[in-house]
Amino acid sequence: MYKRNLYVQKIAPFLGKPVVKVITGMRRSGKSCLVRLLIDKLVADGVRREQIVYVDKESYEFDAIRTYHDLAAHVKAARPKGGGVCHVFVDEIQEIEGWERIVADWSGRRDIDVVITGSNAHLLSGELATLLAGRFVEMQLFPLSFAEFRAFNGLRKTETAEAFRQFLHYGGLPGLHEFGRLADATFRPFVAGVYDTIMLKDIVRRHQVRNYVLLEHVGRYVFDNIGNLTNASRINAFLKSQKLSVGVDTILNYMRWFADAHLTHRVLLYDIKGRRHLEVNEKHYVSDLGLRTALLGYRADDIGGMLENVVCIELLRRGYRVSVGRIGDLEIDFVAERDGRKTYIQVAYLLPSKATVERESAPLLAVKDNYPKLLLTLDRELGDDYEGVRRLYLPDWLDAWENDGEAD
Repeated sequence: MYKRNLYVQKIAPFLGKPVVKVITGMRRSGKSCLVRLLIDKLVADGVRREQIVYVDKESYEFDAIRTYHDLAAHVKAARPKGGGVCHVFVDEIQEIEGWERIVADWSGRRDIDVVITGSNAHLLSGELATLLAGRFVEMQLFPLSFAEFRAFNGLRKTETAEAFRQFLHYGGLPGLHEFGRLADATFRPFVAGVYDTIMLKDIVRRHQVRNYVLLEHVGRYVFDNIGNLTNASRINAFLKSQKLSVGVDTILNYMRWFADAHLTHRVLLYDIKGRRHLEVNEKHYVSDLGLRTALLGYRADDIGGMLENVVCIELLRRGYRVSVGRIGDLEIDFVAERDGRKTYIQVAYLLPSKATVERESAPLLAVKDNYPKLLLTLDRELGDDYEGVRRLYLPDWLDAWENDGEAD
């Protein structure tokens, strides 16, 4: 089992501490494997196996655990008789009715160490978040990064260009690599099944959606427009042109539910001069490009949006707050903020001429502060940096960042 060290290192300092560890992320992004890695770490650190209670709600073995009463009884019966800390791991806890009540009871206790996972972005929301204030830590798990994708496939750095092409096509769902060499014959059925499961379990069933056909149309539109500014009114107008009737409020709900299920990520438009987020337009990026390929097919003409998608997800994975920048009439693909610092990023496919370099750099140069400004591209003929704008080969940027953790 490949060790996803970035996530293990983030959560490990909290193991054994009296806070609830909450791991959220899209289905099939690797939460169950991460739980097993954390359990292995505990055992390696000297914790006895009998001190660990693991409940996987996607396994038939635990089908009888339906409510928080069942969960409490199961943990009580499984706890070691000799005392000591009991380490409880519950995978996909949202499948247990009333789970919040028992987790709230366990939080802050020193004799029970709790790790839970779920497929909803708002697993801890409202009253529960208030109740657990100061007694939980939350971490979002993403599908494989480019560096992880290459490691899963055993690809060398000399194969960067081919590996990146495959990454754009197949995406980063870890389970896909259980089938051996990547191929469409195994890719499409597996990834399409993941998409259907997310739609049916995390959206239709959870929110009692009645018009699944309409939900699918909205989903296809969002997936088809990664990297494009959009809003609910624009989607509504498109659906009307397709003879589909739907209200703007319904579209807004669907888009919010996609994000709640970690299927998409909403990125707001940010007025750099006014220093405020605008509610007029926004962009949506998919959590995994493989899902998009399975739904719409792989289209080379969409390369610009796909490259933006890769950069957006990588920024989010690294804990950045991401916005689309607007300065006058110019647009900056990403304004990434973390720890009080900003990085401005423009993404371009190729830079075949000086005029192209000037055009792509213009939005970055319009910003007069001293924060880093990057131009990421697939053009290997990088040349020199342009008036303070760093020009970087996108896969190399991903690799360098994986090693040193810095975006700039």
